[in-house]
Amino acid sequence: MLQFLIRRLTGAVVIMFLIGAFTFFLFYTIPQDFAQLACGKNCTPQNVALIRENLGLDKPITTQFWEFMGGILTGRDFATGHCSAPCLGQSFETQEFVWDSIVDRFPLTLSLTVGGLVIFLTLGLGAGLLAAWKRGTPLDRLVSGASMVLSSFQIYFLGPIVLGLLVYSTGWLENPKYVPFTEDPAGWALGMLIPWLVMSTIFTAQYTRMSRSTMIEQLQEEHVRTARAKGMKQSYVFFRYAWRGSLTPIVTILGMDLSGLLAGAVVTEFTFDLAGIGRLAVNSSLGKDLPLTMGVMLFGALFILLLNILVDLAYAYIDPRVRLS
Repeated sequence: MLQFLIRRLTGAVVIMFLIGAFTFFLFYTIPQDFAQLACGKNCTPQNVALIRENLGLDKPITTQFWEFMGGILTGRDFATGHCSAPCLGQSFETQEFVWDSIVDRFPLTLSLTVGGLVIFLTLGLGAGLLAAWKRGTPLDRLVSGASMVLSSFQIYFLGPIVLGLLVYSTGWLENPKYVPFTEDPAGWALGMLIPWLVMSTIFTAQYTRMSRSTMIEQLQEEHVRTARAKGMKQSYVFFRYAWRGSLTPIVTILGMDLSGLLAGAVVTEFTFDLAGIGRLAVNSSLGKDLPLTMGVMLFGALFILLLNILVDLAYAYIDPRVRLS
């Protein structure tokens, strides 16, 4: 398992380097004067020249690239001070270091993503297993029909409806807000409950159908029929043999859905007016704050890579053949 983890981490480092190089050259080949963007409107040529020198934009593009990559590992010096590693540059608009802005917004996005992930896996897998257990019954048809209906909803459509019902009409819940978990765990959960439920709705429906179909397929496998023939209890066979086998394709699809989950967090932040990384990315793009946009892109790629490594570890735990290969 350790060798498997080392291989995955080594691959992640190579991928991050390639993503960093692609992102850098993609933005820095745009025909824009970054010094002018950083200076803003009504800026004198002298100020533009000074900013270009302070940002190192007067150097060759390859030198700028290696300074950018080196800053991630060792930090960089700017006119406003030293940017400690990992340094992703300095915002044109706020003059704050990009890494500090990301770290300030990350706890909200992490809470939103992980909370939604836990909810839709719990509800989706649970409902799918229940439908497979009661296959052909009215309960199975009810769960399958509900999953089809819920999968047609979108976050930006369902969010205002839930707010109207649970917040504005009945007052059962407060308007969504972020409270740090370390300060108030109960307030953190209540403040994020509505965004969690709304964001996880579509994924819950998807994983309900998926877990039901994979479970039914596993119940037809030879090793499951053999276990039944030996006289084992139906519930033991269901959870000990069929359920573990059905997790393999689900974990595979989960690894591919992680980027969609992060995109869902972006839409959810805008729907409920939450100031997370998704909102930071959109605002920086609209404001042409290129260092901040690049930093968010790199951080998002790193976040998805780390989640994929966790999924691969879970996959290796479920299927021993992965560890052997």
